[in-house]
Amino acid sequence: MLKVNEYFGGTVKSIAVDNEQGTATIGVMEAGEYEFGTATIELMTVTSGKLDVLLPGEKEWKTYASGTTFRVEKDVRFKVKAAEQVAYHCLYI
Repeated sequence: MLKVNEYFGGTVKSIAVDNEQGTATIGVMEAGEYEFGTATIELMTVTSGKLDVLLPGEKEWKTYASGTTFRVEKDVRFKVKAAEQVAYHCLYI
């Protein structure tokens, strides 16, 4: 069964799938700044738009454009900023 998630008053939405390849989500977010926490390692790929990301321990925001992936470690918090609507794919490992 697909699982639909909404965060931040509906400005971030995702649909989760769990199959033989693991758990993954496809999501979208409105323009804004958000902070997320992780329970597993996450590989996040921007599929449309661009996303500014501040990973734990980093002092500088880094921009990820469509087609690029970043890794977030387990049990941490990280911040993202979107200047416009963004689509993403997240693989949980």
